[in-house]
Amino acid sequence: MMTGTVMGVTNAKEQSALDRAQEVRQFEDSKLGVKGLLDSGVKSLPPLFIHPPDILPTAKPVGSKPKSIPTIDLFGFDSNRRSLVVKEVASAAREFGFFQIVNHGVPPEVLDRTIKAMKAFHEQPTEAKAKIYRRESETGVAFFSNIDLLHSKAASWRDTLLIRSGPKLADLEEIPEVCRNEVIEWNQQIQWLGGLLMGLLSEGLGLSPSKLQDITCLEKRNMAGQYYPCCPQPDLTIGIASHTDPGVITVLLQDHIGGLQVKHGDEWVDVTPIPGALIVNIGDLLQIMSNDEYKSVDHRVLANASPESRMSVAVFYYPSDCESLFGPFPELVSPEKPAIYQQFKVGEYLKTFYTNELDRKSLKNHFKA
Repeated sequence: MMTGTVMGVTNAKEQSALDRAQEVRQFEDSKLGVKGLLDSGVKSLPPLFIHPPDILPTAKPVGSKPKSIPTIDLFGFDSNRRSLVVKEVASAAREFGFFQIVNHGVPPEVLDRTIKAMKAFHEQPTEAKAKIYRRESETGVAFFSNIDLLHSKAASWRDTLLIRSGPKLADLEEIPEVCRNEVIEWNQQIQWLGGLLMGLLSEGLGLSPSKLQDITCLEKRNMAGQYYPCCPQPDLTIGIASHTDPGVITVLLQDHIGGLQVKHGDEWVDVTPIPGALIVNIGDLLQIMSNDEYKSVDHRVLANASPESRMSVAVFYYPSDCESLFGPFPELVSPEKPAIYQQFKVGEYLKTFYTNELDRKSLKNHFKA
């Protein structure tokens, strides 16, 4: 009798896994994305997108202390104010792992054009987007839903346009025409801004301003236009599962709708959109290189309950050198604070990331010394 029960449970689990695999394959083959599902008339969430209760955000309010992540004014970063800016950036990187920046030098009209152009891509007819629906592309451009769709237990309610922006920008003819000029313009701005931020963060560790750039951390960049259409049942799914970013830093441009939350201590903090601001967060790789001085923290995006679609554009920075060994900077290792992480190649590191589901992707523990 016991054997039959165990077999029954096993068979039920196997059947559930088979059913999910079939649903994933049907969704993937349709090339619809979640926006396409909505356009097709879906009024409730397909089972593929329903998350177990222990994964879903609870109704418990987010923490009131702090009310949001720090906001840092970069005005005067190249003047006698620089030491103050470095201090504020380093403090936020150590305490929160996230901060917003204003007076960052990127014109407001560029921010507006970038958001509108990326949104315009996602709101094209399904047939136009389906032409580039794929998970790997030598051209450097891909449209898909959920980077971890094939590995995760449940899908999240978002679509992504991913564009390689460094060391070499994706083939221009492959970048969708509806956002091509804006992508080129944004890439120029974000390369300059990334260099500025890495200089400030390097100085905040007591290192040379060029330290991160010298080891190619500015060169490899991926741009992700994340689109979150209105969700018919936002209490049953999420926009992006809780995770940390694997790279050096991430710079995020978000619209006015909000939904991003950052883990601070035991509480989730809403990141309130500030007009004209950009969000910066520390990635796992920079936490490792800083020997835990800087913090890469969990963050997530709630499913969009607004009738208006939410749009954000993230740029992820990685070293382009995949063969050299990376680990804590020698300058930050001492008998009092030995190296917390081992040395590894970035290629091996990223392979670990891309073969796991998103909410299990904090890579720091994989490389503990």
